[in-house]
Amino acid sequence: MKNAVIGNNKQKANLIVLGAVPRLLYLLQQETSSTELKTECAVVLGSLAMGTENNVKSLLDCHIIPALLQGLLSPDLKFIEACLRCLRTIFTSPVTPEELLYTDATVIPHLMALLSRSRYTQEYICQIFSHCCKGPDHQTILFNHGAVQNIAHLLTSVSYKVRMQALKCFSVLAFENPQVSMTLVNVLVDGELLPQIFVKMLQRDKPIEMQLTSAKCLTYMCRAGAIRTDDNCIVLKTLPCLVRMCSKERLLEERVEGAETLAYLIEPDVELQRIASITDHLIAMLADYFKYPSSVSAITDIKRLDHDLKHAHELRQAAFKLYASLGANDEDIRKKIIETENMMDRIVTGLSESSVKVRLAAVRCLHSLSRSVQQLRTSFQDHAVWKPLMKVLQNAPDEILVVASSMLCNLLLEFSPSKEPILESGAVELLCGLTQSENPALRVNGIWALMNMAFQAEQKIKADILRSLSTEQLFRLLSDSDLNVLMKTLGLLRNLLSTRPHIDKIMSTHGKQIMQAVTLILEGEHNIEVKEQTLCILANIADGTTAKELIMTNDDILQKIKYYMGHSHVKLQLAAMFCISNLIWNEEEGSQERQDKLRDMGIVDILHKLSQSPDSNLCDKAKMALQQYLA
Repeated sequence: MKNAVIGNNKQKANLIVLGAVPRLLYLLQQETSSTELKTECAVVLGSLAMGTENNVKSLLDCHIIPALLQGLLSPDLKFIEACLRCLRTIFTSPVTPEELLYTDATVIPHLMALLSRSRYTQEYICQIFSHCCKGPDHQTILFNHGAVQNIAHLLTSVSYKVRMQALKCFSVLAFENPQVSMTLVNVLVDGELLPQIFVKMLQRDKPIEMQLTSAKCLTYMCRAGAIRTDDNCIVLKTLPCLVRMCSKERLLEERVEGAETLAYLIEPDVELQRIASITDHLIAMLADYFKYPSSVSAITDIKRLDHDLKHAHELRQAAFKLYASLGANDEDIRKKIIETENMMDRIVTGLSESSVKVRLAAVRCLHSLSRSVQQLRTSFQDHAVWKPLMKVLQNAPDEILVVASSMLCNLLLEFSPSKEPILESGAVELLCGLTQSENPALRVNGIWALMNMAFQAEQKIKADILRSLSTEQLFRLLSDSDLNVLMKTLGLLRNLLSTRPHIDKIMSTHGKQIMQAVTLILEGEHNIEVKEQTLCILANIADGTTAKELIMTNDDILQKIKYYMGHSHVKLQLAAMFCISNLIWNEEEGSQERQDKLRDMGIVDILHKLSQSPDSNLCDKAKMALQQYLA
């Protein structure tokens, strides 16, 4: 059987159909079977697992994993190695659930104990760990069972395969895990610290796979806060190594992994972004990611060519990710990226690709570049980026919507020339729809974009926003549990209620509800910023011609303004002062009656008190208000 199935998928499938798996598993578990027989069974099962994903599914359906794990309790090393080899093949298949390794709590400690048995047990067990460690829960289990101590010394093994699998283990253990990363920094192997061993492994004379994986280990430790971003091992070793991986001499997988890891390394740090952008002409080198996928040397291999054409989209995704990280903070780098040949066209094309991952990466890249005022005014306008962006927003998955709507916020800033065409293409309805999303990030972006849209806008746009949003939804957002949503909604209200004719118009139709909302917020348990924004809205209402009366006839609100004038927080006192100044301003009709009413309430006494305030700003405002009474 063994000789029939090796390298022959058709024969493997035949044997499985004929029911060989249950029989092999039966013999493997029979007490009366000799060790040689059990070992041969494990070898044949391992060979069957090497076939297609369907083969692996058939093996899993026959409960092969518990049987093989049971086999690891045998005293015979050859049998143990055969079981581990088969387990390794099964666990590295995408159809196998990682959880199966963790169902029985005795398995992990037993595997740790087997690490010392032979170089094969070391290689297979490390490979099983690195494939089955997905997320913080798995990392914690392995860490608590001594993975770091048990695997560290394998980095100096004589076997390349063992060193490589151990290295892969450390990269998955350290990923986004401060606890593991902080431990790794201080681990000694033969008198040398782990980071130094990783640095040796990313030197140019080492195999590419080893360079890449050790660069990942150092990257993950750096991002988890265990190594500083200005440490030499990052700036002089890890970053240049990852840039080298992006060159067109490298294979497609290496270029993808190199670019994605580099994007992750430099994402939060502007200094690393600047260094990367001037290393080996990286920005120009990434432009090659959009061209013919294979390097010239690989074209002779027709299989390779076919593979690369199928996976070319991964290169584009990686390039977009890295451009997004490079341009996250620095204006000059953004300019360089946009000036790279056909860059804007490539991103715009990326927005409509069939692969969700490429679309997401392209949107992220655009979002990063849209943080630049200059680019919003120039390149973004020249390439009418808003058109494909509006298309992306029509029916995208949430993760794309969050980034695309963030970018729309930037395109709707008052100095952006795209603002007009975006409005004409039905953005108001789309954004109002986002404010009703279950996802708080989408609600924030929807309302934020509306806030930017309403800034210094004409009356028609403001009316459109109010009509599409509906007052019910506006007040729902004002009682949203997410603080960001509340702040942006107040910002929207403040922008809607600016310039006198607009204030009067909106208050004549929605005055009662808006005053109710303001009262609720000023009475609620909210932070200083929320109350300050709300008082600023009141100050805007107080600036209206007819709208003023809504405040003057509302004693409850007047008492609240008075209360905040005497508040312990200067920001709130100032905001309350603005309301009063707008109400008592002399040149305006009815100012005398308003001044009298406020004097009777004791406002003038408070103004006298505030004119002695140690805060110069508050003191000046109070004096100015008092002059209105004297004039």
